[in-house]
Amino acid sequence: MFKKKWLAVIAVAVASSAALTSTAYAQKRSTNSAAIGSYASQDDAFLALRDASRANNPDKAELLASTLSDYDIPSYVDYYRLKPLIKDLVAPQADIRDYLNRYEGSAIADRLRNDWLLELGKAGDWATFDEQYPKFVLDDDTQLKCYALTSAALKGTNVAAEARALLTTPKDYGPGCTDLIGTLAQNGQFTADDVWFQIRLAVESGFAGVARRMTPFVDADDAQVAQAIDKSALVLARGPGAGRSGHELFILALGRVAKNDTGRAAGALNASSDQLTSSERSLAWAQIALQSALKLEPQAIDYWRQVKGNAVLSSDAYQWRVRSALRGGDWKLVRSGIDAMPAALRADPTWIYWLARVDQTEGKTDEAQQKFQSIADQTNFYGQLALEELGQKIIAVSSTQAFTPAEMAAMTNNQGFRRALRFFDMNLRFEGVREWNWELRGMTDRQLLTAAEFARQNNVLDRMVNTSDRTKVEVDFNQRFPSPHRDVMTTNTQNLGLDMAWVYGVIRQESRFMRSARSNVGASGLMQVMPATAKWVAKKIGLSGFTTDQISDVNTNILLGTNYLSMVLSDLDGSQALASAAYNAGPGRPRAWRSTLPGTVEGAIFAESIPFNETRGYVKNVLSNATYYAALFDGKPQSLKARLGTVAPKGFVESALP
Repeated sequence: MFKKKWLAVIAVAVASSAALTSTAYAQKRSTNSAAIGSYASQDDAFLALRDASRANNPDKAELLASTLSDYDIPSYVDYYRLKPLIKDLVAPQADIRDYLNRYEGSAIADRLRNDWLLELGKAGDWATFDEQYPKFVLDDDTQLKCYALTSAALKGTNVAAEARALLTTPKDYGPGCTDLIGTLAQNGQFTADDVWFQIRLAVESGFAGVARRMTPFVDADDAQVAQAIDKSALVLARGPGAGRSGHELFILALGRVAKNDTGRAAGALNASSDQLTSSERSLAWAQIALQSALKLEPQAIDYWRQVKGNAVLSSDAYQWRVRSALRGGDWKLVRSGIDAMPAALRADPTWIYWLARVDQTEGKTDEAQQKFQSIADQTNFYGQLALEELGQKIIAVSSTQAFTPAEMAAMTNNQGFRRALRFFDMNLRFEGVREWNWELRGMTDRQLLTAAEFARQNNVLDRMVNTSDRTKVEVDFNQRFPSPHRDVMTTNTQNLGLDMAWVYGVIRQESRFMRSARSNVGASGLMQVMPATAKWVAKKIGLSGFTTDQISDVNTNILLGTNYLSMVLSDLDGSQALASAAYNAGPGRPRAWRSTLPGTVEGAIFAESIPFNETRGYVKNVLSNATYYAALFDGKPQSLKARLGTVAPKGFVESALP
């Protein structure tokens, strides 16, 4: 049955990805005689070309490109002209190869090769794919990696281990990765365990559509998987049944029900436990435990104790087992949870640090010190904490780098940097960052510091910070932790009694000092203030005549942002850890997270167990930033642990703040 289903999938895929004929290509390339319309400037025409290309409108893109024959960024004009014709391999290979030869070594040529490789993989043109893939410099596209493994597997190479290591994030899969799973299932490199793991992972990650694309590769049909996802209560009521697919569908349904009611899911599992194998019971409890952990329920740790150490879990599940143990103070489970992680995950500084802390609790001082030492040179949250465990404090030496005219001239004459600045002037941040970062490849520490200074001179502070952050040995803390608008910031923080280092730590994380920064939810300016929040704060502090278009003004943005930070800090008992979480996720959420604590925990445990990925990283980065800023401002060693403090449980009460 599997083979017939798989052959049907292949047939559909081949039919849908067949290349258009040369006649269709000629039709695509034909243009009508209608005028394209006038634009105020060549930049406006270029922006219209970009939009037409992104909309896969080859006729309009060709017309617009023809008006830009003397534009100062010809590689992008030619890219946007050609890109719509890459889709479905409409453009002749000769045109694509000509472009790559003309602009070889540039960021945009690498981008075009990425686009072409995706279409080659989709069409199954493995000869051309295999020729071009080694030339793709960035190699940062998960789908292309999946296509590369598919090509190798079709030639008889065993790629199962590489595929398991790659296939961890379903949101990045696309058809290339689900086809890889099917190929490996068909040729026996993936077992049913592998495929069902991928289905569970996709459902767990919220990508039901990806999970359903894998149903042809298991002994269950789409309707059954859809029912386990969408009508999970019915599947639980029916029970696991006798066959493998019934057991797997039951486990899927447990995870879905647990999202809303872990107690109900646990009850269903207990009632049917004797119908499952020991390994299936572990996987089932892991489904429930993960959802309970994400809700910070105290019983999560009990669910995790039902999961065997050798159970194959998702990356999230491995990590949340340890986070639940940290919240519950179960150091034995912390150790066993970290030991069970795959090697790559276990090597993350987060888990090196916490495993060293376990060593401390067990009196294994030498082992703990070795682990702390291995990450203490890293300028990040856990590197700083490790340094403190070694009896040292965090320092940041202010430096005044001197760069020679020859060093600066090399940056000024760098064509990629010039294109980047051109794009930044046009507010094309994506293209600008791509060009800038492309040029940083292979630079020495000294060159990176010079490039960061070039960014500073051109008032592109986010590039200064990100470029300087890349150095390995030479560190310039003034570049990494700039403090522009110091006069405005000093006035506002002093008036409010706020820690200026913390505010700068927030800004560095929020906007990287881009005054025009705007988030996808509408937050604006240096401190990323939301319009509704700005109005509320302006009214609260008596800022008369305020309108939301003033948010982008530096003085107004800092005034509103610092006042709101001060209100949030007061609302959360002066805890910078809680207040930082509130600034990112809203003031009600950290109150709720705090209320579920089983007892007082150190601030690092609270931060690590924040259930929102973005907010967890945000809080750790903000407080790490603030510690370095304090070291720079005060000129003396600082303690991140002291800044984190402790967080104690407190009954949940709604916040009055927006």
